[in-house]
Amino acid sequence: MEKNAKIYVAGHNGMVGSAIVRKLKAEGFSNILTASSKELNLINQADVNAWFEANKPEYVFVAAAKVGGIQANNIYRADFLYQNLMIECNTIHASFEHKVKKLLFLGSTCIYPKMAPQPLNESYLLSGFLEETNEPYAIAKIAGIKLCESYKRQYGCDFISAMPTNLYGPNDNYDLNNSHVLPALIRKFHEAKLNNVPQVVMWGSGSPFREFLHADDLASALYFLMQNYSGEEFVNCGSGDEITIKDLALLIKDIVGYEGEIIHDTTKPDGTPRKLTDVSKLHSLGWKHTIDLKDGIAKVYMDFAENYEAIVSKYKV
Repeated sequence: MEKNAKIYVAGHNGMVGSAIVRKLKAEGFSNILTASSKELNLINQADVNAWFEANKPEYVFVAAAKVGGIQANNIYRADFLYQNLMIECNTIHASFEHKVKKLLFLGSTCIYPKMAPQPLNESYLLSGFLEETNEPYAIAKIAGIKLCESYKRQYGCDFISAMPTNLYGPNDNYDLNNSHVLPALIRKFHEAKLNNVPQVVMWGSGSPFREFLHADDLASALYFLMQNYSGEEFVNCGSGDEITIKDLALLIKDIVGYEGEIIHDTTKPDGTPRKLTDVSKLHSLGWKHTIDLKDGIAKVYMDFAENYEAIVSKYKV
């Protein structure tokens, strides 16, 4: 990508999109195009085409999506399928119509079959049934991958896809009703410490393993792929390291400085026992993560603690 090129980051206000913008600025790119959902409705094809015609981006990162936790995914199934299909269809097709030089589409590891072998290799796509609760979201993401693959095959477009693992970082979601485990634990331990609560209750036994990648590391991987990869197959983006939920909780507890007790509510489900991405392809291309989990969480917690009131005011307590 040329330093003066027009680069559109769709979804720039989210955790991933904002990390991509930070990375591009750090690398010396100054012509970064962004548009909030109020300025550009990605679900409306006419609006997207008009915006592309007016702004003429040369490179596109598709980090925009309708996202939510298990409960939201399961309840608002039509919304998650329709809105995500429209966002990616409109953005990818407009990129083709307006001759974008290169596009990177972001998916999710929920695209993999529920019972796929571990670690999750790119070749396992469409080899089995999806997890039922977030099937609509997964189907939309699979469609995005296949759109990029098909525009490449039919028209020779340099459109690529990347599948990130569990992410954390600045601009994360701390809503206890639908946030992911890492930000939820940060908030729970911080509030227990503030209020001198003697115990923090966690769902499940804590035995499942999970992989985590800092959003800034993901942005670095995506930047690397935009500069160095033009293959048809999507690429997993992860750390390749895993930790049990119990050990993650103990690590966050220590970072927060909470001295109370952790209680495991074993009447609640554990979820998938293991969910690790096979990142051998990304490593073979020449990229590896650099942010250690402990250091990354400590940095994120410092930001959360300093901005606690402003962050939680966005959510119903």
